Amino acid sequence: MRGDNQSFLEDLPKDFILLGVSDRPWLELPLFVVLLVSYILAMLGNIAIILVSRLDPQLHSPMYIFLGHLSFLDLCYTTTTVPQMLVNMGSSRKTISYGGCTVQYAIFHWLGCTECIVLAAMALDRYVAICEPLRYAIIMHRPLCQQLVAVAWLSGFGNSLVQVVLTVQLPFCGRQVLNNFFCEVPAMIKLSCADTAVNDATLAVLVAFFVLVPLALILLSYGFIAHAVLKIQSSRGRRKAFGTCSSHLVVVSLFYLPAIYMYLQPPSSYSQEQGKFISLFYSIITPTLNPFIYTLRNKDVKGALRRLLSRTWRFCRR
Repeated sequence: MRGDNQSFLEDLPKDFILLGVSDRPWLELPLFVVLLVSYILAMLGNIAIILVSRLDPQLHSPMYIFLGHLSFLDLCYTTTTVPQMLVNMGSSRKTISYGGCTVQYAIFHWLGCTECIVLAAMALDRYVAICEPLRYAIIMHRPLCQQLVAVAWLSGFGNSLVQVVLTVQLPFCGRQVLNNFFCEVPAMIKLSCADTAVNDATLAVLVAFFVLVPLALILLSYGFIAHAVLKIQSSRGRRKAFGTCSSHLVVVSLFYLPAIYMYLQPPSSYSQEQGKFISLFYSIITPTLNPFIYTLRNKDVKGALRRLLSRTWRFCRR
């Protein structure tokens, strides 16, 4: 048994080469600048949302509990991938260790599945707020919100664990070159020289469940919301109701459309060239935009940010 384990460990690749845009050298500098600026904005924006949702008493409602977790997820998303991308773009040696690669796609998959469920929980919160306003405080109580968040994190971890267990068993023959900016399960499966039918089927089934079921719940919630809003007589009331939902709908679109394109297509039609730029979009652009979408469209968040900045300014002047 020990000999088999040693043989398995010896057969593991030491590192992977992440091509990124090394075939287009002229793109590396502008992309490095875009990634660096986006990463800084994503860090600042998401940290600000987390702070105001925690520190401001007016933002202790269920909606902002979920928003705080969404921002934390986006913060982890970018930190899992972008620093490695910046290091590789700034050097001629564009590698990542086998262990680092495994940790990267494990965490990335975990965060992605967790975000699917958090977005569905946010849609449920909006449905109850608009369709059952008198019972909102009774239905969306704090313990329920905490349970929904716990389910999101635990189920995302379970899904990631299954994918990691299956992926680490794949043999990788020849030169270990990933045509991507970071390690991701579909790219790892594509690189293997073994029969990956089980991996492809498991990935498709689990991702379909974690993407399509929450998406169906989101669409169903917004179907009921639209029906309720159209019954409102006042045009001002309709605008206010749609305004509370528009930010979430934009975020859902930015997250789900790339994920559906990336994961819910036949393995034979998966293009690594297109896939790596789609991955780049939802690993950095979406987490960067999310806090600004919620801030620009939400008076409560803007007011909380002004109060936080005002308190910070007074503290710094002492």
